[in-house]
Amino acid sequence: MLTVLAFLPTAVALVLLALPRHTPAKVIRGIWVTTTAGLMAVVVGLWAGYAPGGGMQYETRARWIPSAGVGYHVGVDGLSLPMLALTCVLFLACAVHSWREDRRIREFAALLLFLETTCLGLFVSLDLIMFFVFFDLSIVGMYFVIAGWGHKERARAALMFFLYTFLGSLALLLGFIGLYLAASPHTFDMVDLTAANPLAGRSVYAGMVLLAIGIGLAVKTPTVPFHTWLPLAHTEAPAAGSAILAGVLLKMGTYGFLRIAMPMLPEAWRQYATVLVVVGVVSILYGALVALAQSDFKRMIAYTSVNHMGYIILAVGAAAATADTSRQAQSLAIAGAVTQMVSHGLLTGALFLLAGSLHERGRTYDMDAYSGIAARAPVFAGMTAIAAFASLGLPGFSGFIAEFQIFTGSLGPHPLATALSTLGILLTASLFLRALQKIFLGPLRIPDAPGTPRPFGDTRTHENTAIVPLLALALVVGVAPRFLLDVIEPASTTVLELLAR
Repeated sequence: MLTVLAFLPTAVALVLLALPRHTPAKVIRGIWVTTTAGLMAVVVGLWAGYAPGGGMQYETRARWIPSAGVGYHVGVDGLSLPMLALTCVLFLACAVHSWREDRRIREFAALLLFLETTCLGLFVSLDLIMFFVFFDLSIVGMYFVIAGWGHKERARAALMFFLYTFLGSLALLLGFIGLYLAASPHTFDMVDLTAANPLAGRSVYAGMVLLAIGIGLAVKTPTVPFHTWLPLAHTEAPAAGSAILAGVLLKMGTYGFLRIAMPMLPEAWRQYATVLVVVGVVSILYGALVALAQSDFKRMIAYTSVNHMGYIILAVGAAAATADTSRQAQSLAIAGAVTQMVSHGLLTGALFLLAGSLHERGRTYDMDAYSGIAARAPVFAGMTAIAAFASLGLPGFSGFIAEFQIFTGSLGPHPLATALSTLGILLTASLFLRALQKIFLGPLRIPDAPGTPRPFGDTRTHENTAIVPLLALALVVGVAPRFLLDVIEPASTTVLELLAR
């Protein structure tokens, strides 16, 4: 089942590329949307058949490169299942939102389907080399999305994105090789490495391996100071590319911390946890402050991703604290980190799709070029306001649940860091209120640029169909989160038990 889920998108992408050149664009879009909807249905089936607390499920093992300790090993647990669901939801939303895309639609759809394979494949991988292969292929896929369908500076943005993240992947590979060499017998299997804890009692070696893996994952997350590729990549990418980059690809980094670094390097993680807490706090405050200074709507949203990823880093660092910290608080921190990954994916994905709709109408992301457009586009204004307030942690939405768990789990071991991090919420509220006031309130002003459509219209059916479900899911998680937490919390407890070794 997991193999079909992971590789079906690429199979469909190959079929699309094999179709005659004169195939109508509507047929291409229909196949794309149908495929992503089918994958969503498969994940719903997986979720329905998943037994919370039952450990790794739907596992498949096969020989691949046995002489090198590499095998084909896939499975899901409470950490990866929410990521699979988030991935399928966002790719479906992007396929629907791109219904009016007419620039080389066949190649665009095929590339997004291939990118979906890399994301699904990474989240089901239980072998480090498999994880690395999908990690690297996601970089290649997103490079071509930005370079082929981005805006004016797309070539520079794509190159910067590729070089930064590829360099991070090389550091990640060095760390994986370090784990492989420490294991006896040598293996890249995640389950075997986690059980063996091969670097126990080898603090220097473990610290070097954690440094390599940490840098590789921090670049992908991204955290300060490895975030500099992010704003340009987001600003120049097409709307669907930005939504996938923020909603799914960034989660590869934070997921790697929970799946690899914490359970496989528990001693080193506990030893350097304070460093992670500091990095998390700096990312929270820096991301929010720089976002507050932006006049570009899309760049502002990009910097809020640095801010929101900082909360996750704070949580996973605080979870390693042992003195004067209850096991329940530690579990809350990890559960909050996973919930934040889901929440950020839904809400920031929605914000980037809304930013794409704004650019389609006004041909610019400059907030100073707009004013009073709520009168022309009330539905667009309402959805943007809901996404903004939900993103800053308004009660009733998923962001509040995630941040409440993170702050509750982090306050005991790191009260000062947690107190400083709460300032990030205030700054986020300021920047979103400022953006809403500039764009939607006041006298009507619309950019007067060549190619700008007239009149400035409200959202269309395909845009509403893509964005409303994302906001609705964020509301469901915020009001009735048990269906999600019942899956996440047992896996959080397992990570804590591995971390305590």
